[in-house]
Amino acid sequence: MSDAIRLAALAVSSKGKRYSHQRRLSKTALEQAQDILLENEELMRQSQDFDDLFLLFERLLSSVKELGELYIYDTALRIGAKIGVFPERVYLHTGTRIGAKALGFDGRMKTLEVSQLPEWLQQLQPHEIEDVLCIFKEMLP
Repeated sequence: MSDAIRLAALAVSSKGKRYSHQRRLSKTALEQAQDILLENEELMRQSQDFDDLFLLFERLLSSVKELGELYIYDTALRIGAKIGVFPERVYLHTGTRIGAKALGFDGRMKTLEVSQLPEWLQQLQPHEIEDVLCIFKEMLP
């Protein structure tokens, strides 16, 4: 699991390339996150669900000022996939908030229940809905 933590923490693919939406983060901040997460691998394994994992990452990474909601969500999603925990609700960050607002939701919410969303979105998994809200934020009604 250490390799998965390293890749997720450094925001790189298995080929070593940084994810484009994480390119503004400094190498120093990513390395700090990597060190913190590697030190807490056992706590990650104890997470019962994605909410636990996400809250753990928020707490552990709060001291790394440069890292925001998107980084925490993406990192938790990648590591969660490795340990078999996935979001059961849609997590909002800057990009997905714009999409959620376009659908009439309060932009201050942290998460949305899938059941709150239009039927056409309810057919997707929460992490897929997050992608739709973020990628297509400017095209939503």
